[in-house]
Amino acid sequence: MKRREMLLATGAALVGASAFPLGWAAAAEGKKQKVLYFTRSAGYEHFSVARRGADLGPSEKTLTEWGKQVGLDVVCSKDGAVFDGDLDQYDAFIFYVSGMLTKPSQRPQPGEPMSEEGKKRLLAAVQAGKGFVGIHAATDAFRGPGVDPYIAMIGGEFVVHGVQQKAPMKVVSPNFPGVEGLTPAFSLFEEWYVLHKFASDLHVILVQETKKMVGKEYQRPPFPATWARMHGKGRVFYTSMGHEHIWTTKPFRQVLLGGIAWALCNVEADVPPNIAEVTPEALHAKN
Repeated sequence: MKRREMLLATGAALVGASAFPLGWAAAAEGKKQKVLYFTRSAGYEHFSVARRGADLGPSEKTLTEWGKQVGLDVVCSKDGAVFDGDLDQYDAFIFYVSGMLTKPSQRPQPGEPMSEEGKKRLLAAVQAGKGFVGIHAATDAFRGPGVDPYIAMIGGEFVVHGVQQKAPMKVVSPNFPGVEGLTPAFSLFEEWYVLHKFASDLHVILVQETKKMVGKEYQRPPFPATWARMHGKGRVFYTSMGHEHIWTTKPFRQVLLGGIAWALCNVEADVPPNIAEVTPEALHAKN
Protein backbone atom coordinates (compact mmCIF):
# COMPACT_ATOMS: atom_id res chain seq x y z
CA MET A 1 0.00 0.00 0.00
CA LYS A 2 1.29 3.43 -0.92
CA ARG A 3 1.91 5.94 1.89
CA ARG A 4 -0.98 8.22 0.89
CA GLU A 5 -3.39 5.28 0.64
CA MET A 6 -2.24 4.04 4.05
CA LEU A 7 -2.79 7.48 5.63
CA LEU A 8 -6.25 7.79 4.18
CA ALA A 9 -7.13 4.28 5.31
CA THR A 10 -6.11 5.08 8.88
CA GLY A 11 -7.94 8.39 9.01
CA ALA A 12 -5.11 10.81 8.27
CA ALA A 13 -4.89 13.50 5.60
CA LEU A 14 -1.83 14.97 3.98
CA VAL A 15 -1.10 18.66 4.44
CA GLY A 16 1.93 19.54 2.40
CA ALA A 17 4.67 17.17 3.58
CA SER A 18 2.99 16.48 6.93
CA ALA A 19 0.23 14.07 7.87
CA PHE A 20 -2.56 15.30 10.16
CA PRO A 21 -5.71 13.50 11.34
CA LEU A 22 -8.93 14.32 9.57
CA GLY A 23 -10.68 17.24 11.20
CA TRP A 24 -7.56 18.98 12.42
CA ALA A 25 -6.42 22.41 11.24
CA ALA A 26 -3.07 23.70 12.44
CA ALA A 27 -2.48 27.21 13.76
CA ALA A 28 -1.27 29.80 11.31
CA GLU A 29 2.49 30.21 10.88
CA GLY A 30 3.26 27.18 13.04
CA LYS A 31 2.20 28.90 16.26
CA LYS A 32 2.70 26.66 19.29
CA GLN A 33 -0.55 26.24 21.18
CA LYS A 34 -1.32 24.92 24.65
CA VAL A 35 -4.56 23.59 26.08
CA LEU A 36 -5.62 22.51 29.56
CA TYR A 37 -7.48 19.20 29.67
CA PHE A 38 -9.38 19.36 32.97
CA THR A 39 -10.83 16.04 34.15
CA ARG A 40 -11.87 16.50 37.78
CA SER A 41 -14.84 14.35 38.78
CA ALA A 42 -16.78 15.74 41.74
CA GLY A 43 -19.64 13.39 40.88
CA TYR A 44 -19.52 10.16 38.88
CA GLU A 45 -16.08 9.43 37.45
CA HIS A 46 -16.03 7.99 33.95
CA PHE A 47 -13.53 5.32 33.03
CA SER A 48 -12.23 7.62 30.30
CA VAL A 49 -10.79 10.03 32.86
CA ALA A 50 -10.15 7.67 35.80
CA ARG A 51 -6.51 7.35 36.79
CA ARG A 52 -4.65 4.44 38.30
CA GLY A 53 -2.05 5.81 40.64
CA ALA A 54 0.11 8.37 38.88
CA ASP A 55 -0.91 7.19 35.39
CA LEU A 56 -3.09 9.42 33.27
CA GLY A 57 -6.62 8.29 32.45
CA PRO A 58 -7.33 6.64 29.06
CA SER A 59 -8.68 9.78 27.37
CA GLU A 60 -5.90 11.90 28.90
CA LYS A 61 -3.35 9.60 27.30
CA THR A 62 -5.22 9.63 24.00
CA LEU A 63 -5.64 13.40 23.82
CA THR A 64 -2.00 13.92 24.82
CA GLU A 65 -0.92 11.60 22.01
CA TRP A 66 -3.17 13.33 19.50
CA GLY A 67 -1.63 16.61 20.62
CA LYS A 68 1.84 15.31 19.89
CA GLN A 69 0.73 14.28 16.41
CA VAL A 70 -0.59 17.74 15.54
CA GLY A 71 1.83 19.93 17.52
CA LEU A 72 -0.57 20.79 20.34
CA ASP A 73 0.69 20.91 23.93
CA VAL A 74 -1.91 19.16 26.12
CA VAL A 75 -1.65 19.68 29.88
CA CYS A 76 -3.83 17.29 31.93
CA SER A 77 -5.03 18.21 35.40
CA LYS A 78 -7.66 17.31 38.00
CA ASP A 79 -6.58 20.08 40.37
CA GLY A 80 -9.16 22.85 40.57
CA ALA A 81 -6.52 25.20 41.96
CA VAL A 82 -5.18 25.55 38.42
CA PHE A 83 -7.87 28.16 37.79
CA ASP A 84 -6.42 30.38 40.50
CA GLY A 85 -3.13 30.42 38.61
CA ASP A 86 -1.91 31.65 35.24
CA LEU A 87 -4.70 31.10 32.69
CA ASP A 88 -3.05 33.27 30.05
CA GLN A 89 -0.69 30.40 29.20
CA TYR A 90 -3.57 28.37 27.76
CA ASP A 91 -5.18 28.96 24.38
CA ALA A 92 -8.20 26.84 25.26
CA PHE A 93 -9.73 24.72 28.02
CA ILE A 94 -11.05 21.20 27.40
CA PHE A 95 -13.41 19.83 30.05
CA TYR A 96 -14.43 16.24 30.81
CA VAL A 97 -15.81 16.75 34.30
CA SER A 98 -18.79 16.01 36.52
CA GLY A 99 -20.52 17.29 39.61
CA MET A 100 -20.23 20.46 41.64
CA LEU A 101 -16.58 21.20 40.93
CA THR A 102 -16.36 23.78 43.73
CA LYS A 103 -17.27 21.11 46.32
CA PRO A 104 -15.33 18.08 47.66
CA SER A 105 -15.38 15.11 45.29
CA GLN A 106 -17.25 11.88 45.95
CA ARG A 107 -14.11 9.97 45.01
CA PRO A 108 -10.51 10.89 45.84
CA GLN A 109 -9.12 13.32 43.27
CA PRO A 110 -5.66 14.88 43.04
CA GLY A 111 -5.53 18.50 44.11
CA GLU A 112 -8.29 20.74 45.39
CA PRO A 113 -11.82 21.65 44.29
CA MET A 114 -12.18 24.65 42.00
CA SER A 115 -12.61 27.82 44.04
CA GLU A 116 -15.57 30.11 43.40
CA GLU A 117 -13.08 32.73 42.26
CA GLY A 118 -11.41 30.18 39.98
CA LYS A 119 -14.77 29.40 38.37
CA LYS A 120 -15.33 33.12 37.74
CA ARG A 121 -11.83 33.41 36.27
CA LEU A 122 -12.50 30.51 33.88
CA LEU A 123 -15.77 32.01 32.64
CA ALA A 124 -14.16 35.43 32.29
CA ALA A 125 -11.27 33.95 30.30
CA VAL A 126 -13.68 32.32 27.84
CA GLN A 127 -15.73 35.53 27.64
CA ALA A 128 -12.53 37.41 26.79
CA GLY A 129 -11.57 35.07 23.94
CA LYS A 130 -10.16 31.75 25.20
CA GLY A 131 -11.54 28.63 23.54
CA PHE A 132 -13.62 26.08 25.44
CA VAL A 133 -14.36 22.46 24.48
CA GLY A 134 -16.72 20.24 26.47
CA ILE A 135 -16.71 16.47 26.11
CA HIS A 136 -19.54 14.11 27.19
CA ALA A 137 -19.90 14.67 30.97
CA ALA A 138 -18.91 18.34 30.75
CA THR A 139 -22.65 19.16 30.80
CA ASP A 140 -22.98 17.16 34.04
CA ALA A 141 -21.20 19.87 36.05
CA PHE A 142 -22.89 22.60 38.10
CA ARG A 143 -26.35 21.13 37.50
CA GLY A 144 -29.24 22.44 39.55
CA PRO A 145 -32.27 24.73 39.58
CA GLY A 146 -32.20 27.52 37.06
CA VAL A 147 -29.29 27.95 34.69
CA ASP A 148 -25.83 28.11 36.27
CA PRO A 149 -23.38 30.55 34.58
CA TYR A 150 -21.24 27.56 33.57
CA ILE A 151 -24.26 25.86 31.95
CA ALA A 152 -25.13 29.11 30.19
CA MET A 153 -21.58 29.18 28.82
CA ILE A 154 -21.43 25.57 27.62
CA GLY A 155 -24.93 25.78 26.16
CA GLY A 156 -26.87 22.88 27.70
CA GLU A 157 -27.28 20.62 30.72
CA PHE A 158 -27.25 16.83 31.17
CA VAL A 159 -30.50 15.22 32.31
CA VAL A 160 -30.05 11.45 32.19
CA HIS A 161 -28.86 8.60 30.00
CA GLY A 162 -30.28 5.20 29.28
CA VAL A 163 -28.73 1.91 28.22
CA GLN A 164 -25.79 2.13 25.84
CA GLN A 165 -26.90 1.45 22.30
CA LYS A 166 -26.23 2.12 18.66
CA ALA A 167 -28.05 5.27 17.60
CA PRO A 168 -27.90 7.73 14.72
CA MET A 169 -26.45 11.21 14.65
CA LYS A 170 -27.92 13.51 12.02
CA VAL A 171 -25.47 15.99 10.49
CA VAL A 172 -27.14 19.41 10.22
CA SER A 173 -24.01 21.56 9.77
CA PRO A 174 -22.02 19.61 7.15
CA ASN A 175 -19.43 22.34 6.62
CA PHE A 176 -18.34 22.65 10.24
CA PRO A 177 -14.69 21.63 10.79
CA GLY A 178 -14.39 17.91 11.47
CA VAL A 179 -17.80 17.09 10.03
CA GLU A 180 -16.88 17.33 6.37
CA GLY A 181 -17.14 13.95 4.71
CA LEU A 182 -19.38 12.34 7.32
CA THR A 183 -22.58 10.83 5.97
CA PRO A 184 -25.77 12.84 6.57
CA ALA A 185 -26.65 10.31 9.28
CA PHE A 186 -24.14 7.98 10.91
CA SER A 187 -24.62 5.57 13.79
CA LEU A 188 -22.32 4.75 16.71
CA PHE A 189 -22.59 2.68 19.87
CA GLU A 190 -22.40 5.09 22.80
CA GLU A 191 -23.81 6.16 26.16
CA TRP A 192 -26.11 8.78 24.67
CA TYR A 193 -27.00 11.76 26.84
CA VAL A 194 -30.40 13.39 27.13
CA LEU A 195 -29.90 17.15 27.47
CA HIS A 196 -31.96 20.25 28.17
CA LYS A 197 -31.64 23.95 29.10
CA PHE A 198 -30.25 24.65 25.66
CA ALA A 199 -28.97 28.13 24.87
CA SER A 200 -31.14 29.79 22.24
CA ASP A 201 -28.08 30.77 20.20
CA LEU A 202 -26.71 27.27 19.64
CA HIS A 203 -25.30 26.42 16.26
CA VAL A 204 -26.28 22.75 16.20
CA ILE A 205 -23.87 20.46 14.35
CA LEU A 206 -25.16 16.97 15.17
CA VAL A 207 -28.70 16.07 16.21
CA GLN A 208 -29.58 13.08 18.40
CA GLU A 209 -32.18 11.10 16.45
CA THR A 210 -34.47 9.40 18.96
CA LYS A 211 -37.21 7.68 16.96
CA LYS A 212 -35.80 4.14 17.17
CA MET A 213 -33.87 4.44 20.45
CA VAL A 214 -34.56 2.04 23.29
CA GLY A 215 -35.55 3.42 26.70
CA LYS A 216 -38.17 5.83 28.00
CA GLU A 217 -35.46 8.47 28.50
CA TYR A 218 -35.19 8.86 24.74
CA GLN A 219 -38.89 9.04 23.96
CA ARG A 220 -38.74 12.70 23.01
CA PRO A 221 -38.21 14.80 19.89
CA PRO A 222 -34.70 14.99 18.40
CA PHE A 223 -32.37 17.34 20.26
CA PRO A 224 -28.87 18.86 19.90
CA ALA A 225 -25.96 16.51 20.67
CA THR A 226 -22.97 18.46 19.29
CA TRP A 227 -22.89 22.22 18.90
CA ALA A 228 -20.89 25.42 18.76
CA ARG A 229 -21.64 28.89 20.10
CA MET A 230 -19.92 32.17 20.83
CA HIS A 231 -19.57 33.19 24.47
CA GLY A 232 -18.52 36.80 24.25
CA LYS A 233 -15.30 36.60 22.23
CA GLY A 234 -14.69 32.94 23.13
CA ARG A 235 -15.53 29.98 20.93
CA VAL A 236 -17.39 27.17 22.72
CA PHE A 237 -17.74 23.65 21.31
CA TYR A 238 -19.48 20.67 22.93
CA THR A 239 -20.12 17.06 21.96
CA SER A 240 -22.10 14.57 24.02
CA MET A 241 -19.94 11.76 22.63
CA GLY A 242 -16.90 10.54 24.56
CA HIS A 243 -17.98 7.81 26.99
CA GLU A 244 -15.39 5.02 26.56
CA HIS A 245 -14.49 3.01 23.45
CA ILE A 246 -15.80 5.72 21.15
CA TRP A 247 -12.39 7.40 21.55
CA THR A 248 -11.09 4.71 19.17
CA THR A 249 -13.58 5.52 16.41
CA LYS A 250 -12.73 7.66 13.41
CA PRO A 251 -15.90 9.83 13.45
CA PHE A 252 -15.44 10.85 17.09
CA ARG A 253 -11.78 11.68 16.63
CA GLN A 254 -12.56 13.68 13.51
CA VAL A 255 -15.42 15.62 15.13
CA LEU A 256 -13.50 16.35 18.34
CA LEU A 257 -10.32 17.49 16.59
CA GLY A 258 -12.38 19.70 14.30
CA GLY A 259 -14.10 21.25 17.29
CA ILE A 260 -10.81 21.85 19.09
CA ALA A 261 -9.27 23.41 15.98
CA TRP A 262 -12.27 25.73 15.65
CA ALA A 263 -12.21 26.69 19.35
CA LEU A 264 -8.52 27.55 18.97
CA CYS A 265 -9.35 29.84 16.02
CA ASN A 266 -7.20 27.72 13.70
CA VAL A 267 -10.07 27.43 11.23
CA GLU A 268 -13.07 29.59 10.48
CA ALA A 269 -16.70 28.53 10.33
CA ASP A 270 -20.01 30.33 10.31
CA VAL A 271 -21.97 29.45 13.45
CA PRO A 272 -25.30 31.28 13.22
CA PRO A 273 -27.97 30.11 15.68
CA ASN A 274 -29.98 27.31 14.08
CA ILE A 275 -31.50 25.42 17.02
CA ALA A 276 -34.96 26.84 16.36
CA GLU A 277 -34.83 25.48 12.80
CA VAL A 278 -33.21 22.05 13.21
CA THR A 279 -34.59 21.01 16.64
CA PRO A 280 -37.51 23.39 17.27
CA GLU A 281 -39.06 21.33 20.08
CA ALA A 282 -35.82 21.04 22.06
CA LEU A 283 -35.94 24.62 23.35
CA HIS A 284 -39.23 23.97 25.11
CA ALA A 285 -38.84 20.32 26.16
CA LYS A 286 -39.93 19.47 29.71
CA ASN A 287 -38.25 16.75 31.76
